[in-house]
Parts: sequence; C-alpha cells; structure tokens
Amino acid sequence: MDSMYEILMELPLFKGVSYARMSEVVGNTRFHFLKYLPGEQIVEAGEQCTHIKFIISGSARVSIVNSDGRFKVSQTLSKPDVIAPDFLFGRATKYPCSAVAIEPTGILQISKQEYVKILHTDSVFLFNFLNTLSMNAQKAIDGVLALTTGSLEERIAFWIVALTQRGGTDITLSCRQRDLYALFGVQRSSFIATLDHMKSRNLIDYDQQEIRIPSRSALLALLTSTAED
Repeated sequence: MDSMYEILMELPLFKGVSYARMSEVVGNTRFHFLKYLPGEQIVEAGEQCTHIKFIISGSARVSIVNSDGRFKVSQTLSKPDVIAPDFLFGRATKYPCSAVAIEPTGILQISKQEYVKILHTDSVFLFNFLNTLSMNAQKAIDGVLALTTGSLEERIAFWIVALTQRGGTDITLSCRQRDLYALFGVQRSSFIATLDHMKSRNLIDYDQQEIRIPSRSALLALLTSTAED
C-alpha cells in the first residue's frame, strides 16, 4: 500500500490528497501497470484516448506531425508526466501525438470510467485536473494574441509551446527552413535574423533542418511577459 501510495502521490493530478482518501481510491480502482522496452510504441497518433496514462518510470519521446509530414515537434516526457491529458474528454478524444519509450518505461493506466469515479471522490482530484486544463487553455489565449499582434519571435515561441507539455524537455522542431518562413509569412532574411536573435539569448539553437529548444519555460516566459506588458 505504501508503495502504491508513493507512486500516486508523485503524480501531478493526485497532489494534495490525504493518505486516507488515497487508500480508499487504491482499494476501489482498477489500475493497470504496463512496461515498455526502448523503442516500443506507447501511444499512436490518431488512437482513441480511452485511458489516462501516467509515466511512473523511465521516459518517452512524444511527437506531433502534421498531415503531410513537413512539420514535426518532439519532446521527452519523464516521470511523473501524464501523456496528453487534454484529450481524455471533449469533442476530440484521439491522441494528436505518438509516444515511444526511450528506455525501460513504466506506465500507470486508468480507464476513463475509473478516472471519472476518482474525480467524484474528492474535490482535490477534480481541481488538479481542472487546473491542468485551465493552464493549457490560458496558454492558447496567450498564443493567439502573439499570432495576431506579436513579433515573429513570439509567434515561433507560441507554436512550440502550444504543441508541447509543461514537463517537456529536449524539444525539437524538425522541418525545412523555407517551409517555416513560408508558414509565418515572412522573408527568409527576417526569419533567419529572428532565429539568430533567439539563439543569442539562449532561447533556441538551430540548423537547416531543426530548431532545438533548451528551455520550454523560457519560451513560455516570453509569451507571458508580452501578455502582461
């Protein structure tokens, strides 16, 4: 019981719940513990999201690719991240991303029906989940403002932040430069100048085929500070 309790209490959506309540949940909920070897598929893009999936050990490479394969955003998620929790409910309940184990990785999986039961047992569970959804919604608003009135730097930052999760590390945007500056509707010279400026501030590194992001929080801070100005 202590081992199960410790695992659950590390997960962001279970933070702040009492031991007594967690013991009750453990006794009344069907948990599925899955193990994946390096290179094994955990989630496939387009797969129906019928379970909430927590990483409890190891790490996974999570990638979103557009329909023609020209743009790919990848990130590494590690314990105690949850994979795409936004898509458990709502109109779109299919995973937008694929997830592959980088190393031996443990997943705690809970069905939607069982998770709904958990949300009803204590308001702390519900508030944790609502806070996660709210943070993602607010992030989108900041991004829309950046896309409509922001600088090119802000638009690039939003694009990356919107397609990654809070705990994401080792983030990369893979695509050809000409596709990116066409996407943002700017000339190549302006686009490269912006990348160079962002690189000088340690916000990104880049080459002809890839933009690498050392700190997602630094890009998010750029959008937040702009929204507050």
